[in-house]
Amino acid sequence: MCEKAGIEVIILDSISHCWDYLLDYHSSLAGNSFTNWAKIKPLEKLFMDKILQCNAHIITTMRTKQDYVLNQKDGKFIPEKVGLKSVQRDGLDYEFTLVFDVDIKHHVVSSKDRTGLFMGKPEFIISESTGSKILSWCSQGTSTHLQSTSQNTKIILSEREVFEHIQMCSSITELLDLYKSYPHYHNSLRPDFEARKTNLININNPNNINKNGHTKFQ
Repeated sequence: MCEKAGIEVIILDSISHCWDYLLDYHSSLAGNSFTNWAKIKPLEKLFMDKILQCNAHIITTMRTKQDYVLNQKDGKFIPEKVGLKSVQRDGLDYEFTLVFDVDIKHHVVSSKDRTGLFMGKPEFIISESTGSKILSWCSQGTSTHLQSTSQNTKIILSEREVFEHIQMCSSITELLDLYKSYPHYHNSLRPDFEARKTNLININNPNNINKNGHTKFQ
């Protein structure tokens, strides 16, 4: 409905509600809890694909909760706090171009930043100028250009566009071809290639999601 109305920016507050719904749905399914994830993952993928393939800019929020790890002390495993964790599936941050961690006083730091505008910078409060910087960066990556070679004409994609193509790959072969076509983005986009590869493996092999496949992006 928003896309048909020509809305340029869509804000989803928050996508943790979707994850809560999927967890509740998973709990309601009869049978093996592990294999039932094969019924959940396609639903979660539909949701994320709709976000990633949308023509509008998408801003989402996620709730956070205290995260714990078990550390062994004096022969006993004791839970210890290790910061905050988003209420969503692990690794979802890889799907986004920019991730801000917001504290209770509205100060933010960037935990993932493909734009290079905010990573490593001191904490700050989001303002109109923050949005202007992001919009300016987005506008720089909206067009492709053609590079003539002696053999053929090749379309050169920006880093942001390659990232978007990663999310749209429907097979490992397609993903590998994309990876080989853009060696100058290997360092910056390798985590995204690996994350998409894992996602494709999990979708195609729901009963064997611990396998990593044979393709490694190096």
